Amino acid sequence: MDEPKKILIDFFIRYGFQIIGATIILATGAFVARWVGRILERLLGRREMEPPMRVLIVRTISFVVIIFTVVLALDKVGVQVAPLVAGIGVVGVGVGLAMQGVLGNVVAGLTIIFTKPFRVGEYVELAGVQGQVTNVELFSTVLLHSDNSRVVVPNRKIVGEILHNYGAIRQLDLSVGVSYATNIDEVLSAVRELLNSNRRVLREPAAVVGIAALADSAITLAIKPWVSVDDYVAAQVELYQAIVQRFRASGIEIPVPQRDVRLLRRAPVERV
Repeated sequence: MDEPKKILIDFFIRYGFQIIGATIILATGAFVARWVGRILERLLGRREMEPPMRVLIVRTISFVVIIFTVVLALDKVGVQVAPLVAGIGVVGVGVGLAMQGVLGNVVAGLTIIFTKPFRVGEYVELAGVQGQVTNVELFSTVLLHSDNSRVVVPNRKIVGEILHNYGAIRQLDLSVGVSYATNIDEVLSAVRELLNSNRRVLREPAAVVGIAALADSAITLAIKPWVSVDDYVAAQVELYQAIVQRFRASGIEIPVPQRDVRLLRRAPVERV
């Protein structure tokens, strides 16, 4: 018998059952971690808990089960666990120093999850960007912009910075100019009718409608209804179109800026 084959056979005779036992332990641990994760997900789903918090708990418990399983498997094949754990601790310190930015994101993510400065589904403005919160993870927060693009913000850029949380509703800021000769009461009544007939406009809080400014060529009206975050763009388009159509049908003038230009002719200078 060849020497390499003999060594291989001796190895399997000596360590075969240990390797098989360790493999069974690892497979069982992976199954248990997945099973525990599904049960926790089902139980926590019945409680009023933020999705990021639920995901964090499930992943943490599953990770603990996996680590415990790996330790048992290594002990099964005869590896000294205590020196290994000490070595992992030393390596962990070095990795932690090299990954301060990543760890900063994790700490900031935990801060966001526990303090809840915003929730999934709310519209926020932070770190120079804005959008609807779609996901809060340990490393980053994902925002959905109005053009359906995703904005991924590292969590360390959020904690400690100024945050503008619009919540689940937003206020439109529309304006339109009408002629100075227009009956203002009639115009404001027409605008309120349009707001009440639009299904996207919320009844509470009540919309703000009134005169915003007296411009050079027109009276500027402020129209500020409240809508849900998802209807922000669509409601703005619909209301502007409805206002133009209603004003044209009612003969309400939307004036354009005008300027009167006068050319003064200078008398010729007599030369001596």
